[in-house]
Amino acid sequence: MFDELPIQLSLPDATVTYYPQWLEANQASSYQMTLQDELQWSQDYIKLYGREVKIPRLQAWYGEPEATYTYSQLAMKPMPWHSVLADLRATLEQECNTQFNSVLANWYRHGQDSMGMHSDDEPELGAQPVIASLTFGAVRGFIMKHKLTGQKEVLELAHGSLLVMSGDTQTYWQHGINKTKKRIADRINLTFRHITSVES
Repeated sequence: MFDELPIQLSLPDATVTYYPQWLEANQASSYQMTLQDELQWSQDYIKLYGREVKIPRLQAWYGEPEATYTYSQLAMKPMPWHSVLADLRATLEQECNTQFNSVLANWYRHGQDSMGMHSDDEPELGAQPVIASLTFGAVRGFIMKHKLTGQKEVLELAHGSLLVMSGDTQTYWQHGINKTKKRIADRINLTFRHITSVES
């Protein structure tokens, strides 16, 4: 871990750092198997254009008791930290020099599982959130698109890699993962973040 220098991506209005091999392959594979077997996965519904639709992937939300997170009118209450998630959090907090109190786990089971284009800009994430994203398993194209200029970048996030988005990234950029007709193996993604209380 940490043997190679991070790559600072040159994107306007964004601060994005990529660690291609943040975890060794064997260690990443071990984590992936544990996460698949032991996290409490579910397939929730969100409201999209006024109707409820099933999320095209499995997900799980873990964190501190106060770290309730809402997106697309789906309110998620955190489950207590799994030991693997807690260990990864502690290491990431040192790496990113920040604190994380929650993590969203997404399991893309095959090519038809996806994530629509969006920004992690909900009020409870604060003005300039630090999002630390770990990838386990198959490589999927991570699409980033500038909200104003339309500039698009596709990042091939490797097994065991870490992507850190900070600064104004969520203000100016969206990100997502498209469906693919290719036969493709599982991918698990963990996005660590810090939820703050929001006054109503």
